[in-house]
Amino acid sequence: MWASPLTAENFGPVSAHIAKLGYDMVEVPIESPGELDYERIAAIARDEELAVSVCAVIGADRDLLDQNERVRANGMAYVRHCIDAARALGSPHVVGPLYSAVGRTWLASADERRRDLDLLVKELTELARYAADRGVTICIEPLNRFETSFINTAAQAVEVVDRVSHPACGILLDAFHMNIEERSIGDAIRLAGPRLRHIHVSENDRGTPGAGHIPWREMATACRDIGYTGAVVIETFTSEVKAIARATSIWRPLAPSSDALAQDGLRFLRGLLSQ
Repeated sequence: MWASPLTAENFGPVSAHIAKLGYDMVEVPIESPGELDYERIAAIARDEELAVSVCAVIGADRDLLDQNERVRANGMAYVRHCIDAARALGSPHVVGPLYSAVGRTWLASADERRRDLDLLVKELTELARYAADRGVTICIEPLNRFETSFINTAAQAVEVVDRVSHPACGILLDAFHMNIEERSIGDAIRLAGPRLRHIHVSENDRGTPGAGHIPWREMATACRDIGYTGAVVIETFTSEVKAIARATSIWRPLAPSSDALAQDGLRFLRGLLSQ
Protein backbone atom coordinates (compact mmCIF):
# COMPACT_ATOMS: atom_id res chain seq x y z
CA MET A 1 0.00 0.00 0.00
CA TRP A 2 2.84 2.40 0.72
CA ALA A 3 6.03 1.04 -0.87
CA SER A 4 7.32 -1.65 -3.21
CA PRO A 5 9.69 -3.36 -3.21
CA LEU A 6 9.96 -3.76 0.53
CA THR A 7 13.37 -2.94 2.03
CA ALA A 8 14.67 -2.68 5.59
CA GLU A 9 15.02 1.05 4.98
CA ASN A 10 11.40 1.71 4.00
CA PHE A 11 10.03 -0.90 6.44
CA GLY A 12 11.00 1.29 9.40
CA PRO A 13 8.85 4.33 8.59
CA VAL A 14 6.06 2.25 7.08
CA SER A 15 5.77 -0.03 10.10
CA ALA A 16 5.80 2.95 12.45
CA HIS A 17 2.98 4.47 10.40
CA ILE A 18 1.01 1.20 10.42
CA ALA A 19 1.35 0.91 14.18
CA LYS A 20 0.24 4.54 14.62
CA LEU A 21 -2.87 3.81 12.56
CA GLY A 22 -3.75 1.12 15.12
CA TYR A 23 -2.84 -2.13 13.41
CA ASP A 24 -1.62 -5.22 15.31
CA MET A 25 0.15 -6.96 12.43
CA VAL A 26 2.04 -6.22 9.23
CA GLU A 27 2.33 -8.69 6.36
CA VAL A 28 5.76 -8.99 4.75
CA PRO A 29 5.96 -10.17 1.11
CA ILE A 30 9.11 -12.10 0.20
CA GLU A 31 9.66 -10.72 -3.29
CA SER A 32 13.38 -11.34 -3.84
CA PRO A 33 15.10 -13.80 -1.47
CA GLY A 34 18.34 -12.52 -0.05
CA GLU A 35 17.46 -8.84 -0.34
CA LEU A 36 15.84 -8.44 3.07
CA ASP A 37 17.58 -8.26 6.43
CA TYR A 38 15.13 -10.40 8.41
CA GLU A 39 16.75 -9.81 11.78
CA ARG A 40 16.55 -6.06 11.27
CA ILE A 41 12.93 -6.21 10.10
CA ALA A 42 12.01 -8.43 13.06
CA ALA A 43 13.64 -5.95 15.45
CA ILE A 44 11.76 -3.02 13.89
CA ALA A 45 8.44 -4.88 14.15
CA ARG A 46 9.11 -5.72 17.81
CA ASP A 47 9.91 -2.08 18.53
CA GLU A 48 6.57 -1.09 17.00
CA GLU A 49 4.77 -3.94 18.82
CA LEU A 50 3.62 -5.38 15.51
CA ALA A 51 3.20 -9.08 14.83
CA VAL A 52 4.44 -10.24 11.42
CA SER A 53 3.01 -12.59 8.83
CA VAL A 54 4.83 -13.73 5.70
CA CYS A 55 3.28 -13.84 2.23
CA ALA A 56 4.92 -15.72 -0.63
CA VAL A 57 5.09 -14.17 -4.09
CA ILE A 58 4.74 -16.94 -6.67
CA GLY A 59 5.99 -16.03 -10.14
CA ALA A 60 6.59 -18.07 -13.27
CA ASP A 61 10.04 -19.18 -12.12
CA ARG A 62 8.63 -20.55 -8.82
CA ASP A 63 5.74 -22.63 -10.14
CA LEU A 64 5.39 -25.96 -8.32
CA LEU A 65 3.31 -27.39 -11.19
CA ASP A 66 5.52 -26.33 -14.08
CA GLN A 67 6.48 -29.00 -16.59
CA ASN A 68 10.14 -28.04 -16.13
CA GLU A 69 11.69 -29.84 -13.17
CA ARG A 70 14.21 -27.03 -12.63
CA VAL A 71 11.38 -24.50 -12.25
CA ARG A 72 9.67 -26.75 -9.69
CA ALA A 73 12.94 -27.20 -7.79
CA ASN A 74 13.41 -23.43 -7.74
CA GLY A 75 9.86 -23.06 -6.40
CA MET A 76 10.52 -25.56 -3.63
CA ALA A 77 13.73 -23.76 -2.70
CA TYR A 78 11.87 -20.44 -2.67
CA VAL A 79 9.10 -21.71 -0.36
CA ARG A 80 11.71 -23.20 1.97
CA HIS A 81 13.38 -19.76 2.02
CA CYS A 82 10.03 -18.18 2.92
CA ILE A 83 9.64 -20.69 5.76
CA ASP A 84 13.11 -19.80 7.05
CA ALA A 85 12.21 -16.12 6.74
CA ALA A 86 8.99 -16.70 8.69
CA ARG A 87 10.94 -18.36 11.47
CA ALA A 88 13.39 -15.44 11.59
CA LEU A 89 10.56 -12.89 11.58
CA GLY A 90 8.44 -14.71 14.16
CA SER A 91 5.63 -15.32 11.67
CA PRO A 92 3.51 -18.40 12.40
CA HIS A 93 2.63 -18.81 8.73
CA VAL A 94 3.76 -18.61 5.13
CA VAL A 95 0.67 -17.85 3.08
CA GLY A 96 -0.23 -17.51 -0.58
CA PRO A 97 -1.04 -19.50 -3.73
CA LEU A 98 1.91 -21.79 -3.13
CA TYR A 99 0.90 -24.25 -5.84
CA SER A 100 1.34 -22.25 -9.07
CA ALA A 101 2.30 -18.91 -10.58
CA VAL A 102 -0.27 -16.13 -10.21
CA GLY A 103 -1.78 -15.44 -13.61
CA ARG A 104 -1.09 -18.87 -15.13
CA THR A 105 -4.27 -20.56 -16.32
CA TRP A 106 -4.65 -23.75 -18.32
CA LEU A 107 -7.42 -26.14 -19.28
CA ALA A 108 -6.60 -29.56 -17.83
CA SER A 109 -8.26 -32.89 -18.47
CA ALA A 110 -9.40 -34.97 -15.50
CA ASP A 111 -6.31 -37.16 -15.82
CA GLU A 112 -3.99 -34.16 -16.04
CA ARG A 113 -5.57 -32.62 -12.96
CA ARG A 114 -5.18 -35.87 -11.01
CA ARG A 115 -1.53 -35.99 -12.03
CA ASP A 116 -0.96 -32.39 -10.93
CA LEU A 117 -2.79 -32.93 -7.64
CA ASP A 118 -0.62 -35.96 -6.89
CA LEU A 119 2.51 -33.91 -7.59
CA LEU A 120 1.34 -30.98 -5.48
CA VAL A 121 0.41 -33.19 -2.52
CA LYS A 122 3.88 -34.74 -2.64
CA GLU A 123 5.55 -31.31 -2.73
CA LEU A 124 3.38 -29.78 -0.01
CA THR A 125 3.91 -32.80 2.24
CA GLU A 126 7.66 -32.26 1.99
CA LEU A 127 7.27 -28.52 2.62
CA ALA A 128 4.91 -29.07 5.57
CA ARG A 129 7.47 -31.30 7.25
CA TYR A 130 10.16 -28.68 6.65
CA ALA A 131 7.85 -25.98 8.06
CA ALA A 132 6.88 -28.02 11.12
CA ASP A 133 10.52 -28.46 12.06
CA ARG A 134 10.74 -24.65 12.18
CA GLY A 135 7.47 -23.96 13.98
CA VAL A 136 5.77 -22.59 10.85
CA THR A 137 2.58 -23.51 8.97
CA ILE A 138 2.16 -23.21 5.21
CA CYS A 139 -1.26 -22.01 4.04
CA ILE A 140 -2.48 -22.43 0.47
CA GLU A 141 -4.78 -19.78 -0.97
CA PRO A 142 -7.52 -20.30 -3.56
CA LEU A 143 -7.48 -17.54 -6.18
CA ASN A 144 -10.18 -16.44 -8.60
CA ARG A 145 -10.43 -17.99 -12.06
CA PHE A 146 -8.64 -15.10 -13.75
CA GLU A 147 -5.51 -15.59 -11.62
CA THR A 148 -5.34 -19.40 -11.61
CA SER A 149 -7.21 -22.37 -13.02
CA PHE A 150 -6.04 -24.83 -10.38
CA ILE A 151 -7.44 -23.98 -6.93
CA ASN A 152 -10.35 -21.54 -6.99
CA THR A 153 -12.54 -22.67 -4.08
CA ALA A 154 -12.35 -23.64 -0.44
CA ALA A 155 -13.52 -27.16 -1.39
CA GLN A 156 -10.56 -27.59 -3.73
CA ALA A 157 -8.17 -26.33 -1.07
CA VAL A 158 -9.69 -28.67 1.51
CA GLU A 159 -9.14 -31.62 -0.86
CA VAL A 160 -5.43 -30.80 -1.12
CA VAL A 161 -4.90 -30.08 2.58
CA ASP A 162 -6.73 -33.24 3.64
CA ARG A 163 -4.58 -35.31 1.31
CA VAL A 164 -1.42 -33.71 2.70
CA SER A 165 -2.83 -34.49 6.16
CA HIS A 166 -0.18 -32.63 8.13
CA PRO A 167 -0.85 -30.08 10.92
CA ALA A 168 1.66 -27.67 9.32
CA CYS A 169 -0.43 -27.37 6.14
CA GLY A 170 -3.53 -25.19 6.28
CA ILE A 171 -5.66 -22.78 4.27
CA LEU A 172 -5.80 -19.03 3.67
CA LEU A 173 -9.13 -17.68 2.43
CA ASP A 174 -9.45 -14.25 0.81
CA ALA A 175 -12.74 -12.33 0.73
CA PHE A 176 -11.99 -10.85 -2.71
CA HIS A 177 -11.50 -14.25 -4.32
CA MET A 178 -14.35 -15.90 -2.39
CA ASN A 179 -16.71 -13.17 -3.58
CA ILE A 180 -16.03 -14.28 -7.17
CA GLU A 181 -15.84 -18.05 -6.78
CA GLU A 182 -17.95 -19.17 -3.80
CA ARG A 183 -21.71 -19.52 -3.84
CA SER A 184 -21.67 -18.76 -0.10
CA ILE A 185 -18.74 -17.13 1.67
CA GLY A 186 -20.07 -18.33 5.01
CA ASP A 187 -20.31 -21.93 3.84
CA ALA A 188 -16.79 -21.76 2.39
CA ILE A 189 -15.40 -20.65 5.75
CA ARG A 190 -17.35 -23.33 7.62
CA LEU A 191 -16.12 -25.96 5.15
CA ALA A 192 -12.50 -24.91 5.77
CA GLY A 193 -13.17 -25.15 9.51
CA PRO A 194 -10.06 -25.85 11.60
CA ARG A 195 -7.92 -25.90 8.45
CA LEU A 196 -8.42 -22.12 8.15
CA ARG A 197 -5.34 -20.43 9.62
CA HIS A 198 -5.28 -16.99 7.94
CA ILE A 199 -7.74 -14.59 6.29
CA HIS A 200 -7.21 -11.83 3.73
CA VAL A 201 -9.88 -9.20 3.23
CA SER A 202 -10.70 -6.41 0.84
CA GLU A 203 -13.89 -5.19 -0.75
CA ASN A 204 -15.42 -6.66 -3.92
CA ASP A 205 -13.49 -4.05 -5.95
CA ARG A 206 -10.36 -4.84 -3.90
CA GLY A 207 -10.81 -1.58 -2.04
CA THR A 208 -11.83 -0.57 1.48
CA PRO A 209 -13.60 -3.29 3.50
CA GLY A 210 -17.16 -2.17 4.22
CA ALA A 211 -17.47 0.10 1.19
CA GLY A 212 -18.97 -2.43 -1.23
CA HIS A 213 -21.21 -5.48 -1.33
CA ILE A 214 -19.21 -8.32 0.28
CA PRO A 215 -21.51 -10.04 2.85
CA TRP A 216 -19.34 -9.11 5.84
CA ARG A 217 -21.78 -10.15 8.57
CA GLU A 218 -22.12 -13.57 6.96
CA MET A 219 -18.34 -13.84 6.94
CA ALA A 220 -18.01 -12.74 10.56
CA THR A 221 -20.72 -15.15 11.70
CA ALA A 222 -19.00 -18.03 9.93
CA CYS A 223 -15.69 -17.15 11.59
CA ARG A 224 -17.42 -17.27 14.97
CA ASP A 225 -19.11 -20.55 14.05
CA ILE A 226 -15.73 -22.26 13.53
CA GLY A 227 -14.02 -20.52 16.44
CA TYR A 228 -11.55 -18.70 14.21
CA THR A 229 -9.02 -16.72 16.24
CA GLY A 230 -6.33 -16.08 13.61
CA ALA A 231 -5.33 -12.92 11.81
CA VAL A 232 -7.57 -10.89 9.51
CA VAL A 233 -5.27 -9.00 7.15
CA ILE A 234 -6.32 -6.28 4.73
CA GLU A 235 -4.67 -7.21 1.45
CA THR A 236 -5.23 -4.51 -1.11
CA PHE A 237 -3.17 -2.40 -3.44
CA THR A 238 -2.75 1.11 -4.76
CA SER A 239 -2.45 2.40 -8.30
CA GLU A 240 0.45 4.55 -7.06
CA VAL A 241 2.79 1.53 -6.81
CA LYS A 242 3.00 0.84 -10.53
CA ALA A 243 4.58 -2.65 -10.59
CA ILE A 244 2.05 -4.05 -8.10
CA ALA A 245 -0.84 -2.20 -9.76
CA ARG A 246 -0.07 -3.83 -13.10
CA ALA A 247 0.24 -7.31 -11.60
CA THR A 248 -3.05 -7.03 -9.71
CA SER A 249 -5.01 -5.08 -12.36
CA ILE A 250 -5.51 -1.96 -10.25
CA TRP A 251 -6.27 0.62 -12.94
CA ARG A 252 -7.93 3.33 -10.85
CA PRO A 253 -7.72 4.63 -7.27
CA LEU A 254 -9.68 2.43 -4.87
CA ALA A 255 -9.82 5.07 -2.11
CA PRO A 256 -8.89 8.74 -1.70
CA SER A 257 -5.52 7.62 -0.32
CA SER A 258 -3.69 4.62 1.11
CA ASP A 259 -4.18 6.08 4.58
CA ALA A 260 -7.91 6.55 4.06
CA LEU A 261 -8.29 2.93 2.96
CA ALA A 262 -6.23 1.67 5.90
CA GLN A 263 -8.04 3.80 8.49
CA ASP A 264 -11.58 3.24 7.21
CA GLY A 265 -10.98 -0.48 6.65
CA LEU A 266 -9.59 -0.97 10.15
CA ARG A 267 -12.45 0.95 11.74
CA PHE A 268 -15.00 -1.16 9.87
CA LEU A 269 -13.35 -4.49 10.67
CA ARG A 270 -12.89 -3.73 14.36
CA GLY A 271 -16.56 -2.88 14.60
CA LEU A 272 -17.60 -5.96 12.65
CA LEU A 273 -15.44 -8.48 14.50
CA SER A 274 -16.00 -7.13 17.99
CA GLN A 275 -19.75 -7.81 17.87
